[in-house]
Amino acid sequence: MDELEFLDTPLMDVPSLSLMIFRFVLNLVFVFILIQFFYYRKSRRLDYYFTFILISISIFFLIYLLGSVKIKVGMALGLFAIFGIIRYRTETVPVREMTYLFVIISLSVINAIALNLSYAEIFVTNIIYVLSVWVVESFRGGRHVSSKLILYDRVDNIHPDQRHELLEDLRHRTGLKIVKVEVGAINFLQDTVMLKVYYETRYNEASSVDHILKLPKSDK
Repeated sequence: MDELEFLDTPLMDVPSLSLMIFRFVLNLVFVFILIQFFYYRKSRRLDYYFTFILISISIFFLIYLLGSVKIKVGMALGLFAIFGIIRYRTETVPVREMTYLFVIISLSVINAIALNLSYAEIFVTNIIYVLSVWVVESFRGGRHVSSKLILYDRVDNIHPDQRHELLEDLRHRTGLKIVKVEVGAINFLQDTVMLKVYYETRYNEASSVDHILKLPKSDK
């Protein structure tokens, strides 16, 4: 933008400002519904709660305010590529959190970039997103296999001949319907072994910590 264009820019464009505020509030309301009533109700993780909210706000304003640069499609795809492969250094983002992140980014991009759509179309699109998440989160009929890492204190039970005793002991001590066990690192000095157990559970009963692959290091 040269000096003449800058001087011709109005100090306040009320219609444009009103449109931006309306779309921002609409996007924030539906993102809040998804996070508060679907994600947080089950996971109770405030770290991802704030992450989702701030990412949604950032994506919305990036798309909306830079939309006039005529790179709408390329910018949107680039943001999907960047945020779609996010991995934190401290831990791998669980699949459920990555799914919600993708949904929130999608919703924010749609609300910011679809300037040619009517308010009714945008509103219906947001409603469809919310209903889709509600249907998936409310599904109770299916069962799947989740996994956990367990630091086990009975090394004698890891012998192949003791597999039945190992399963029964784990089922009794954890209360889980364990169907499979994998043996990892063994510490004979401390009589401990790292086990990865697979157990049956309902989808709505699964926890995000089921997929944590590492236990915190103990102080020496």
